[in-house]
Amino acid sequence: MDGIRARFRLDWPGFALDVDLQLPGQGVTALFGPSGCGKTTVLRSLAGLERPAEGTLVVNGQTWQDETTWVPPHQRAIGYVFQEASLFPHLTVRGNLQYGMKRSGQAPAGIEPVIDLLGIRALLDRRPDRLSGGERQRVGIARALAVNPTLLLMDEPLAALDLARKQEILPYLDRLQHELRMPVIYVTHSPDEVARLAHHLVVLERGRAIASGPLAETLSRVDLPVRLGEDTGVVVEAAVGSVDARWHLARMDFDGGALWTRDPGLPEGTPARVRILARDVSLARDKPGRSSIQNLLQGRIEQIADDESPGLALVRVRVGACVLLARVTHRALAELVLRDGDAVWVQVKSVALAR
Repeated sequence: MDGIRARFRLDWPGFALDVDLQLPGQGVTALFGPSGCGKTTVLRSLAGLERPAEGTLVVNGQTWQDETTWVPPHQRAIGYVFQEASLFPHLTVRGNLQYGMKRSGQAPAGIEPVIDLLGIRALLDRRPDRLSGGERQRVGIARALAVNPTLLLMDEPLAALDLARKQEILPYLDRLQHELRMPVIYVTHSPDEVARLAHHLVVLERGRAIASGPLAETLSRVDLPVRLGEDTGVVVEAAVGSVDARWHLARMDFDGGALWTRDPGLPEGTPARVRILARDVSLARDKPGRSSIQNLLQGRIEQIADDESPGLALVRVRVGACVLLARVTHRALAELVLRDGDAVWVQVKSVALAR
């Protein structure tokens, strides 16, 4: 059976982990939460580097851990990408990849698609000290894939990189999550990385999984005790509907309407993921007149919840098959007399292309 069942319990002085997760058998699952919430501990437990007092781990039908079974780390078919690439300094890039292939018994030809996918062919004869931070991390990912894993674990792979290097490597991570036919567990505390890369989201707090589900569904919840502050918002799967060359805009069509954003230079029909922050969404009882905000949709309120600030509320609005979040003041809610089930006009000030 495809998928990952992970049940871990452990108790340390000052910290306890207690999670029971059912994760998809392919695509990127993001483990998200603040520092110290247990993200890396879950990852290390998946790898067998931590041995919880109680644990069950089944990966795509193979039992790696239960009451009677324990597969040691070196026998688990995993690739592990750390914050730092940790390449062997005395080996070239080619030598580092060959080390991974030797461990798995993979034929040299098996790594060729990965070399091209990550754009490292020109780096094969260099040593790690001759690589940039982004190049080292791409090689580290390639080495993790050289072991021919059935599960790829990534522990904040962009955390040690500056903004320029992150922007350099993100397109390669995009390619990986489209091309790989294996589950990827991706630890991060960056909402931007979640919005761009993840298909499934697990939100951790104090060693507990307080939410787990498909990305769009989980981000649109308004009952999570862990909020994203200014980054609260949703992700919508869309496609380029048309391009307005005069104004350098593109219309992004989704199941619920269309939104205009800056032209990303993609052909019409190209799938694209857009991110809409709650702070950029406003609500109106009546259809607004002429306005600089030109993204206008019709929706219906599904749920209203208190936001982190006592003066603010988060409103979950259904727009076709999609859900948007709006951050509004409680005073505005009272003046407009907005309640669950009410029809509203939704104005979206800004739309960001997540990928």
